[in-house]
Amino acid sequence: MSIEILVAYATRYGSTREVAEAVATTFRDEGLQVAIKPAQQVVALNGYRAIVLGAPLYLGAWHKDALHLLARHREAIEKMPTAVFALGPLHDEPKERQSARTQLDKALAGFPWLAPIASEVFGGKYDPAKLRFGDRLIAGLPASPLHDVPARDARDWTAIRTWARDLGGRLQ
Repeated sequence: MSIEILVAYATRYGSTREVAEAVATTFRDEGLQVAIKPAQQVVALNGYRAIVLGAPLYLGAWHKDALHLLARHREAIEKMPTAVFALGPLHDEPKERQSARTQLDKALAGFPWLAPIASEVFGGKYDPAKLRFGDRLIAGLPASPLHDVPARDARDWTAIRTWARDLGGRLQ
């Protein structure tokens, strides 16, 4: 039986969209019916049986579009299986991963009614050459955690697809 799943995402520079696309593709490969949309374009959740919501962690916070989606659609989300993911750490170091997990948990604590069936933090992607002016100013500050950080992509595509495949099996 096919279930229509919404994979919604918020993104700053496009890397979370790429992860959401990989999740949606994995679901389709598992025979699930999937729609994918930017979080800010989700008007209603009618017709969906489950939602996967992904967004980046940036300077200690989960993307506001993901938070707004949760707030706007509380009633519908409370009635459907929900999974969340965040992109954050730029290094595969336990301290950095734990910090990202803490940031996601803090964001989700603002929604005590939310009980995700799965929650995951994946490595992020950072390219200082593509930063917008305001972000470039912040990253240039000596106290910024992004000061002098070179471009890097810490997304583990195998882990992302494995998570999506396991999650898809739970949504069938």
